[in-house]
Amino acid sequence: MTKNSKSGAANVSRRTVAAGLGALGITAGVAPFNIVRAQGAALKVGVLLPRSGYQAGIGQDCQRGVDVTAGLLKELGLPQLQFMNADTETNVDVARSRAEKLISEGAQVLMGAFDSGQSTAIAQVAEQKGIPYIINIAAAPPITEQGYKFVFRNFPTAPMILRDAFINQKEIFAATGAAPKTAVFLHVNDTFGTAMSKAIPGLMPKFDMPYQILETISYDPAARDLSVEISKAKATKAEAIIVVSRLNDAILLTREMVKQRWSPMAVLSMGPGWYEDQYLKTLGKLSDGPLSFVPWYDPNKPLSKKLEAALAKAHPGVNLNTNHVYSFEALLVAADAYKRAGSADPNALAEAIRKTNITNNVSPGPGIQFDAKGQNDKLLNSAIQNRGGKLVTVAPKVAANAKPEVPMKPYDKRG
Repeated sequence: MTKNSKSGAANVSRRTVAAGLGALGITAGVAPFNIVRAQGAALKVGVLLPRSGYQAGIGQDCQRGVDVTAGLLKELGLPQLQFMNADTETNVDVARSRAEKLISEGAQVLMGAFDSGQSTAIAQVAEQKGIPYIINIAAAPPITEQGYKFVFRNFPTAPMILRDAFINQKEIFAATGAAPKTAVFLHVNDTFGTAMSKAIPGLMPKFDMPYQILETISYDPAARDLSVEISKAKATKAEAIIVVSRLNDAILLTREMVKQRWSPMAVLSMGPGWYEDQYLKTLGKLSDGPLSFVPWYDPNKPLSKKLEAALAKAHPGVNLNTNHVYSFEALLVAADAYKRAGSADPNALAEAIRKTNITNNVSPGPGIQFDAKGQNDKLLNSAIQNRGGKLVTVAPKVAANAKPEVPMKPYDKRG
């Protein structure tokens, strides 16, 4: 990959040199034979996503990021990938069995699976079988704390998301001159939501946030009625709502706030749901206003514009989002490693992924590199806001294309 970031070069100079020397060593030793093999065969990638179950909408959105990858990889001079798709059915046990099945059918790399619980199960299988696994989306910290040698994550952990969420919130409050003094925290009780709820109390004091969390309310992400939860949240009279959601529950929460005539000055989301296209299309004007503090893309990077254009061509009317960006980048990592390794041998691929140094990428930050645990710890997160059916980036300033709007327009004054 070609460097295009001075900051990226500065931050990883020592590591880059080491990685580069390592890669050169591999190439010098085995390239002539393996390059011939690579030219003749696409790398078989098992793509595990929740294509059914309550996370189906998000899994299918991740698939859109997979669908537009081939043309971009070719443009970047990277080898072809052959996708072997599998449905995790939003179920941890199914995710585990499908991972085993894909490997038995010849998958040389695994990618997926959006959800932390499912990704944890797949990681166990990949490590046991010795097959590289590149996580597209999953934030629970323990996944990369197991000492695994075949598991890699180009996605921030829950503490990283929270760290940047607090930093970006303070930037927005300062820019708008509006900051809530109280908040209520609602979160799903799955692996990710629970990890976030455990991380907040320890991290929040370090950032001297202007608000106090009055109450924490957890709920089942598959719930079909959240009226009681919103009623309890409203009763706190908090000025803001902090949420860790999925798609369907984000829609339910919004409808209940409208129904119960409660308009907090800000909805501060630290997870998916509120920025999904289905959320925007389902709720129309009622979808405007929420701020999502999430892993996103840097709209100023050249590859971001290419990915956005490819998605617009393949799926007109679909906004580029986290699902597409990190699914694409996971496959970018696989193709880049395959090219450098010159082999589909799992140990050679894992070693090449370990030495990844991609600076021509899409996500914010200096680029894609992995630490000793297989985690890209240099990622930065963004703050985005829903505006008229579109998504704009409002923080950090270096990756922003719009100014934030706080307080949010009350639901009963939207016509």
